Amino acid sequence: MSPIFFDSKEVRSSDERENDHLVSLKNLIEKAKTITLHYDRLKHEISTLTDLQKIDVFRKSDLIEIQKKNLPFGNLNFKELKEFSHIYRSPGPIYDLDGYGNNWWRFARALNAAGFNNTDIVQNCFSYHFTPAGMMFDEAAKILKCTVFPAGGENSDMQAEIMSEINTTGYVGIPDFLKIIIEKADNNQLPITYLKKALFSGGPLFPQVADFFKNKNLDFYQCYGTADLGLIAYEADINDGMIVDEDIILEIVKPGTNDRVSNGEVGEVIVTVLNNYELPIIRFATGDLSKIIDGQSKTGRTNKRIQGWMGRADQTTKVRGMFVQPSQISKIIDELFDNKPKAKLIVTRENNRDNLTLQIEYVSNQNEKEDLNKKVVDEMKKILNLNGKVQFVNIGTLPNDGKVIDDVRDFGD
Repeated sequence: MSPIFFDSKEVRSSDERENDHLVSLKNLIEKAKTITLHYDRLKHEISTLTDLQKIDVFRKSDLIEIQKKNLPFGNLNFKELKEFSHIYRSPGPIYDLDGYGNNWWRFARALNAAGFNNTDIVQNCFSYHFTPAGMMFDEAAKILKCTVFPAGGENSDMQAEIMSEINTTGYVGIPDFLKIIIEKADNNQLPITYLKKALFSGGPLFPQVADFFKNKNLDFYQCYGTADLGLIAYEADINDGMIVDEDIILEIVKPGTNDRVSNGEVGEVIVTVLNNYELPIIRFATGDLSKIIDGQSKTGRTNKRIQGWMGRADQTTKVRGMFVQPSQISKIIDELFDNKPKAKLIVTRENNRDNLTLQIEYVSNQNEKEDLNKKVVDEMKKILNLNGKVQFVNIGTLPNDGKVIDDVRDFGD
């Protein structure tokens, strides 16, 4: 836990924060109204933050369809492509961007709360390829004047070697990958005694993995964000919930509706980003479930807190840092089968590793199955960007429960 606040916004009174947010929201909406596709959604009079509920929720599926019709950003952007800092392509597919503003993704706030500072050598194990995750944390670390090794998320043997050679003090990435790196270092007798802190995102922190890090005396925190929105919330102390970022408005609504739920009630996380004038994001549905926690953080930060990620409002799940969606499973089947057999992706966890098994109702001879098996595995890798295995089952085996993805992992309490 860092005793130093990132800025004075973190200790504003509720009234001051609400007034600041309302001014920023009105400015954002007025500018967004100049874009034809936004106008109908934003025509309502906004006098208070409560009036935000008048605006229909905007879903990722809506964004995908709009972008398809007019690539890359669906004419939702204020600026021309040449005026952006970076352009990214995330699974969906969805095009994302960032601008030139300082702390554009806002993750420096989370790194600061996790105790990172200008004395740290940070091994950034988020991907720098196609998606923005690596750049999000790279930017944040530079703002805090950390030294960054842009490692990416592959080759655990080399990661362990580098961690030992450059005396890495801090890690950012998904939790499971750091566990693998530490185990590689232990097995190869590579000293990584300088590693003292970590900030995790992009995947759940399972209880067994958390216990592993505790036994290694690692100081670790989690934060919650997406490629569309940047930072949403972050930990500043253990078992104290996640504090909502200062430059967003976060709502919890009944899944599939515009209606806010009461504090403490689980619902879908809806986010409005107040600092994105390149591509306005107003009432964006994350598809994630969480709830507001009563009270204030014991760190002195005054913004509201959420429980953190509590699952998905739809069947979409996250595996090894990648979102897996029902539409992707349908695409795999459509690419390889004329008769569109019933299929279900089972997500399990064994020996601290996530596993994917695509069950398909299909009857054929052994030679055909072997050939199909390889084709399906290759298609999974291509579409999901994840390795998995295939299990052919008899017709009528899969339950008629409407599920395309069945995530049976135990996330703990």
